Amino acid sequence: MRRPVRVDAVTSDHGPDGPLTVRTDTATYRARVVINATGTWDRPYWPHIPGRETFAGRQLHTHDFRSADELRGLDVVVVGGGTSAVQFLLQLDGVAARTTWATRRPPQWTDAPFDTEWGADVERRVRERTLAGLPTLSVVAATGLPLTQEYRRGIASGLLVSRGMFTRITPDGVVFPPGTGASPGSTAETVHADVILWATGFRPSVDHLAPLHLHEPGGGIRTDGTLVAREPRLLLAGYGASASTLGATRAGRRAARAAARRVAKPAL
Repeated sequence: MRRPVRVDAVTSDHGPDGPLTVRTDTATYRARVVINATGTWDRPYWPHIPGRETFAGRQLHTHDFRSADELRGLDVVVVGGGTSAVQFLLQLDGVAARTTWATRRPPQWTDAPFDTEWGADVERRVRERTLAGLPTLSVVAATGLPLTQEYRRGIASGLLVSRGMFTRITPDGVVFPPGTGASPGSTAETVHADVILWATGFRPSVDHLAPLHLHEPGGGIRTDGTLVAREPRLLLAGYGASASTLGATRAGRRAARAAARRVAKPAL
């Protein structure tokens, strides 16, 4: 085992029947099988909003959040429609001077029971996309937000009520379009912000796999479980349905077994 090692690129220099080449910041390796388990954490997604580079306050992503106390007494705009954004708003209640929730679409609240059947259905829908070679979606797009009692209280108090999405950022705040204020006929409004907290999710960390040309016309990497359709020497754990903690654990086991079977075969 070698660590820490940063992988710069994985290439197929020896043809489809030879080993893959793994170039790192310390050495170059050849491997009959590569298990890629880079997940998404290293690729936080920052949406492009006009004026973002002009903001004079602090911008941070879920990736960078450490404690609500760091934002005590500040005006915070939380961006994103997923569970992370909701949890940030709850943590900041009574800590931040003011919070504003911005989402691209209305929050997807659901009364569906979060049981074994629900989990299997979520995995099925995500797996259908990866089997079709489509890009993976955010978790909330498949799960929705559970209407727990805590969330219901937050909605009733106005804490968990989205303002919609702002259209631009100024040095000291964000600008919401007309009609998104407290009254239906409101004009465009600038909401002051000391901090913009981007809870806008992550993208698969697979840039180092670009030389293998794995993406399908639909924009995603087609996989069946951990098996990659375009590259049988590569196994993906932590991609698609296995991007969750529990899913990644199961995928890791499947990938290890598949790699062991392949290595056990005589080299071509």
